[in-house]
Amino acid sequence: MNKHVSKLLQPGVFWYCLILLAFAVAAALLDQYYLAAGELVVTVIAMVASRLLYIRRRNALMQYVQSATDAEGISVHAGSPFPMAVIRLPEGEIIWGNDGFYAITGLSDGCRYQTLESVVPGFTTGWLREGRNELPGDQLIGTRRYRIYGNYVRSEDDATTVRLATIFFADMTEMFNVRDEFLRTRPITAVILIDNYDELMSNLPDSTISKLDAQINEAVSGWVTGLHALCRKIERNRYLLLFESKDLSRLQEGKFSILDAIRAVTNPAGVGATISLGIGKDGNSYEENYSFANLSIEMALSRGGDQAVIKDRYNFTFYGGRTKETERRTRVKSRVVAGSLSELISQSSKVFVMGHKMADLDALGAAVGISCLCRKRGKTAQIVIDLEKNAAQSLLTELKASSDFSGAFVSCEDALLEADAKSLLIVVDTNRPDQVESRALLESIPRVAVIDHHRRAADYIEQVVLNLHEPFASSASELVTELLQYAVEQRDIRPIEAQALLAGIVLDTKKFSVRTGSRTFEAAAFLRRVGADTVDVMKLFQNDLDATIIRYQIIQAARLYRNEIAIAAVDHTVPRTIAAQAADELLNISGIMTSFVLYPDGDVIFMSARSIGSCNVQVVLEKLGGGGNAATAGAQIKNKSIREVLAELVASIDQFYES
Repeated sequence: MNKHVSKLLQPGVFWYCLILLAFAVAAALLDQYYLAAGELVVTVIAMVASRLLYIRRRNALMQYVQSATDAEGISVHAGSPFPMAVIRLPEGEIIWGNDGFYAITGLSDGCRYQTLESVVPGFTTGWLREGRNELPGDQLIGTRRYRIYGNYVRSEDDATTVRLATIFFADMTEMFNVRDEFLRTRPITAVILIDNYDELMSNLPDSTISKLDAQINEAVSGWVTGLHALCRKIERNRYLLLFESKDLSRLQEGKFSILDAIRAVTNPAGVGATISLGIGKDGNSYEENYSFANLSIEMALSRGGDQAVIKDRYNFTFYGGRTKETERRTRVKSRVVAGSLSELISQSSKVFVMGHKMADLDALGAAVGISCLCRKRGKTAQIVIDLEKNAAQSLLTELKASSDFSGAFVSCEDALLEADAKSLLIVVDTNRPDQVESRALLESIPRVAVIDHHRRAADYIEQVVLNLHEPFASSASELVTELLQYAVEQRDIRPIEAQALLAGIVLDTKKFSVRTGSRTFEAAAFLRRVGADTVDVMKLFQNDLDATIIRYQIIQAARLYRNEIAIAAVDHTVPRTIAAQAADELLNISGIMTSFVLYPDGDVIFMSARSIGSCNVQVVLEKLGGGGNAATAGAQIKNKSIREVLAELVASIDQFYES
């Protein structure tokens, strides 16, 4: 902008006139009436002259804008097909507009100098000051929808603060309407799976099976009524559902009521039906949406079933999943995996076994069990673990004292140096890439097998060659024990290995008090037969006096929430195992169904959660980036204070109970 316009917009002489008026009043108070009258006349003349000059500046500015030309000498407004206006920033004052602008806003040419926000409600100028040339989204003016473009111009004169912007309005109503209709009618593919169909229909006569099938069909048909959807039964326990995107929000608002409605269908033995609902959207084709829906079903089943999962191009979204898992496993999968894993081990040059960060007795016990399987196949397993930062020092001490495990433990750095293209990495007790002992090792070895019992998170380890994921199992040690039953002879298992596996089961079942099924006790009995000493196992859980005092200090800091939840937040670092034990101990208090323990360690806030009631701690902590299962979960949150994390935890608990 040139200096001529800058001078046109310089402030008037208001303050000068005010000072002159003050002098006139002072002269009158000093009885200098002639002087006061003269000064008053001068003041009035100055004010009138200032007002006339202000009007003249406005008119001159109008003439300048009307005659403004672009770089090619073409008038800015000449023949413009778009409504346009010139505004002053930051006030948004309208300085000039063409006929098209006045037509869409209903203003007249004499109504200039209003703010654009008062004429177009909701309009803001922040995007112009940020250097953008387009208003995000669309703007409704009357019944039409416009895309708004702008050009921000700052004065070249540093002595002034003149800022002008030219605004263009492009009427895109028809295009926006077509776009919105396209988004509303995009196809969504869903797969409805009866989780426990075999259990529900087991040992029933055909007439009863037909009746239950009819009840399930009626429940599904009633749920999709009003969607204008296509719903077809494609297998005895599976339905295919096609509907439009506009109906998804209604299903979400209803919290996928089919999850609750289907539980009303029970067989004569009292077993209620449950379903998993997998939804795929935002794919480029029906085929891709169907693939997303199947991935959602796999995710739902790996998290225990009885829930809805939505998969788009980037993320998973979870609904439901609050009920405790019931044991639904067969030995067939363990037998097949045992054979496949044995073959993989035989074909590998090196075998590395890795658990999660701060490995506990379950992760280490499962790794020790895998080393037994490797020995049977003529390979030596190398267990990747941080020998300093772990929660299994008592077991590590005994293992390092055994000749069978001399040199079996390696650091992450050494494992990276030794790994080659034919190496095999077996990940135990976790399925999340950000929680493994070494993510660099996970990404450097092409062949990865996963053995885990936690409910699958959205960021699970992908592209594995073998996956044994059983959320109904008590522990990773239980899963490895079952593999050993099919892959090795009893005499091949060392007593120290059986002890390590039993310690992992005891840890995750809280001494066989939670998450135990018939298979859990069968695995424990097998380990006892091959040499595990229960007394030696219990010694691994002993604490010294100082640790015991710390545990009870954490318990003392606990506060009751919602009458059945104990939350203990301490502002100092405590051993991870002690915090977990404190969370377990809080559940021994009458009336406490759920417990959370929070403590800082450096810039990370750690959380341990336990539940024996209706609160699914995995769902609660999942919103904070954690994971686990319905009864046991944990989380690690970086770069936040204990107060901030505590507030987020309480909000997540409230959302769980209120949703």
